[in-house]
Amino acid sequence: MDNKYSIILGNLGNTCDRFCKGYKDNPSSEEMLDMAAKRMPYIKGVELVGTWDIRPDNVKDMKKRLEGYGLSCASIIPDTFTDKDYGKGCISNTNPAIRKKAIDYLRSMCEIALEIDCKIMNLWMAQDGYDYQLTADYDQERQWMTDAIQKLALEFPTLRFALEYKPKEPRNFSYHARMADTILAAKTGCANVGVTIDTGHSFVAGENVAEAVVLAQRAGDMLFHMHFNDNHGSWDDDMIVSSVHMTTYVELLFWLKRTNYKGWLSMDQYPYREDAIDAISESLYWVKKYEEIVEEYYTEIEELIQANDAVATSRFLRRLVK
Repeated sequence: MDNKYSIILGNLGNTCDRFCKGYKDNPSSEEMLDMAAKRMPYIKGVELVGTWDIRPDNVKDMKKRLEGYGLSCASIIPDTFTDKDYGKGCISNTNPAIRKKAIDYLRSMCEIALEIDCKIMNLWMAQDGYDYQLTADYDQERQWMTDAIQKLALEFPTLRFALEYKPKEPRNFSYHARMADTILAAKTGCANVGVTIDTGHSFVAGENVAEAVVLAQRAGDMLFHMHFNDNHGSWDDDMIVSSVHMTTYVELLFWLKRTNYKGWLSMDQYPYREDAIDAISESLYWVKKYEEIVEEYYTEIEELIQANDAVATSRFLRRLVK
């Protein structure tokens, strides 16, 4: 496997929550980029959050800095989640003026992506959903989302639009909640629209993340991007990879190889109280370890799957931790 590793740049900074505005100081994007380039293992790219890290006024400087460090922009994540205008929806908002504002903003991020030689627009449409029953037109609002994504995909055919799903937060219910309904949302008739799997989001959604990889493959090679982290299954805790799950990651890396996934393996975690460099490095080391396990035992894992013998699989896994 020749996987490409990256991180979300802002995860090196102040990761606040709704109770505390900051557990640590927040470096500038330029300082975090320097930290990433000099201290993070394996990475060949970084993901930049629109408006936070990358804007029309700094795109030329950021491109120069990335080139100087020998890093790529793995994806741009437009900030569709912190603007109060999007509190009741971004591209699904019932107000046409807000939908237009959102599409115009996303268009500007696409133009920046082209300028910075970024191939992936990672669309986490966090505010597109609902909180209460009998308040949302599920059909119409989903259609507005699909129409907006299709419009952008047709306008920017060289970019890949990866829809990142998550079942809840900040809304109680998200329209892009699981792999299955996100595949449906991505069916725009545009081959450059697909899906991002965030492992933690998949856990909270009650999915088997390896099976989600296969669903995307069966839908037409629709897995465009990967985010890695861990949690206990009830909330998007964004913990160090392998803090909770092990077998899950062995199987996930196996199926990424089996389905010939060629995209980025990007770390997306919130080390609220941990040293960010150390915590995110641990995730990189763990994913790399699972990659090595799959490389070494690929044929044996295939045989275990065909044998359908849980005891034999258990014995194999126990050997890995001897």
